[in-house]
Amino acid sequence: MQNVILNCALFLLPTMVLIGCQSVRPANLGTHEGKLAPCPSSPNCVSSQSSDDAHRIPPLTFSGRAADAMKKLTAIVQTFPRTTVITVSDSYLHAEVTSAIFRFVDDLEFLVDDAAKVIHVRSASRMGYSDLGVNRKRIEQFRLRWLETHPSR
Repeated sequence: MQNVILNCALFLLPTMVLIGCQSVRPANLGTHEGKLAPCPSSPNCVSSQSSDDAHRIPPLTFSGRAADAMKKLTAIVQTFPRTTVITVSDSYLHAEVTSAIFRFVDDLEFLVDDAAKVIHVRSASRMGYSDLGVNRKRIEQFRLRWLETHPSR
């Protein structure tokens, strides 16, 4: 019986630590001098503002008013499962996406650049090293939904 209790404790303690760690929101989120935070060296992040190919992903494009683009952007983000919008401003959106099984939290950010008519994107895992391409796939799924509302772009 003591072995069962010890084995349960050895399993539950690291699990509880992981669950506790994933809820801590990184301090580098948001915009800094008109840019999203850079990706770390680990492959579990993509950003349209990254200079290296491993992390780079194209931004979204739009025409018309930035306010209209932000409304559509917010509406699309809210359709994603297990996604919670945390911050919305005139040009910035931050959402948290929780994985279905392990409940890991990833950060999803968008920055509207009205002058360039692009929306910069960043999707990053809070924990671990590799995300098996989950963040890149998430942005590409978002891009498909975006193109449904902006078919000529």
